[in-house]
Amino acid sequence: MIPNFTKSADGLIPVIIQDNTTNVILMLGYMNEEAFQKTQLEKRVTFFSRSKSRLWTKGEESGNFLELNELFLDCDQDTLLIKATPLGPVCHTGADTCFAERNSSDFISQLEQIIQHRKLNLDEKSYISSLFKKGINKIAQKVGEEAVELVIEAKDNNDELFKDEAADLLFHYLILLAAKGFSMKDIVRTLENRNKSS
Repeated sequence: MIPNFTKSADGLIPVIIQDNTTNVILMLGYMNEEAFQKTQLEKRVTFFSRSKSRLWTKGEESGNFLELNELFLDCDQDTLLIKATPLGPVCHTGADTCFAERNSSDFISQLEQIIQHRKLNLDEKSYISSLFKKGINKIAQKVGEEAVELVIEAKDNNDELFKDEAADLLFHYLILLAAKGFSMKDIVRTLENRNKSS
């Protein structure tokens, strides 16, 4: 499979990136022949950045790489479809995809990034950092406490208190996931796999 890079004057072809698990379209980029070869060799998607005029491996600064799963060439040999596994948010806005309006899942991704930053860069003034310093037992204990408080509020009729406790539980759950080296996306994949087998 060899794309025809001579069809455009700049030697670039468009590349559509699709999530290998969900089939969601993640982004559009461009490759020259060198970027194409590097992507195949390293199994991580590399583009040619038109703004920087150089090769650009997605995630080279953020760590949110796109791991190559499959390559497909269209019938005219001038457009690529790549199925990839994203190792974090794809869009520079923090969203999973560049083609979605910002929604609640985007904020969850942003919150996960903040939690990860606090995990790697402990700050004396940060509540999140203080939990990481206390260790996994304390973090797990907080999740248990928040779960009990949510159950108690669920039995009452105060919707605002219920939402507050639900938010507290989700927040501490995200911290627990980060402490164990996982993200919400890992849990979603587990749910998706369960759904496929049911």
